[in-house]
Amino acid sequence: MALAAVLLAAAPAAAQISVEVAPLRVELTAGPGSTTTQGITVGNAGKDPVRVRARVTDWDLSRDGAPQFESAVSNGPYSATAWTRLAPPEQVIDPGKEATVRFSMSVPATMQPGGYRTGVLFEFGPANGDPAGRAREVMFKSRIATLIYVNIGQPALAAELTDLQVRQTPQLQVVAALKNTSRRSVRTRGSLILYDQEGRNVREVPVPDVPLLPESEREVAIAVADPDKPLAIAAGDYRVEVRIDVGLPALLVGETTLRVPK
Repeated sequence: MALAAVLLAAAPAAAQISVEVAPLRVELTAGPGSTTTQGITVGNAGKDPVRVRARVTDWDLSRDGAPQFESAVSNGPYSATAWTRLAPPEQVIDPGKEATVRFSMSVPATMQPGGYRTGVLFEFGPANGDPAGRAREVMFKSRIATLIYVNIGQPALAAELTDLQVRQTPQLQVVAALKNTSRRSVRTRGSLILYDQEGRNVREVPVPDVPLLPESEREVAIAVADPDKPLAIAAGDYRVEVRIDVGLPALLVGETTLRVPK
């Protein structure tokens, strides 16, 4: 859920703003011609009133899975932004209070099966800021996004594991490169198993639960060892087996080797 939020540092004028948004991810199943309305809760946990502006936006994921807004293609082939309306687009929330922003989605009757997406971007600023003209662009300095996935139908799934790399970041990671050639959005599950030179299973860690968007490629970083945490393992050579479940009849399986230095 946390991978669905984008939080930018507030400017000094908005340093006391503390806002909570839930949920940060919404997954919907819809059909052509259907309509739905959902609510997103915005809470002011700060000591001063806060002005909240909401807008519908397209988004994409970078190769490492970070949400991208400014660089996303507007009204792309999997965009649900044009179907979505918000109410209210702007409001003031008093300290300790919550408010609801509702999004209504009307799926076109001609929409083909696929994994579509849009998002609601919340921008925050002081309640006494001038909400008009150039002042508005200066006032809103911090933001959080709720990412919305809309699944229509069940198009055939096709995905593959294209590469495995070992990286030291300084955390020791195995990075799996995945390619989704289908029109569906999927999420990853699975495990990474570490074998020592005698073939013994010395560690098994879960594959992160992350999205793989339609017709896209991304990397999934799986932490193997951290020298500063209990995840640390003994120095030596290991064989790594990665098993990833994206909903296909068979798991995506890959192997590599890694060396943990002394």
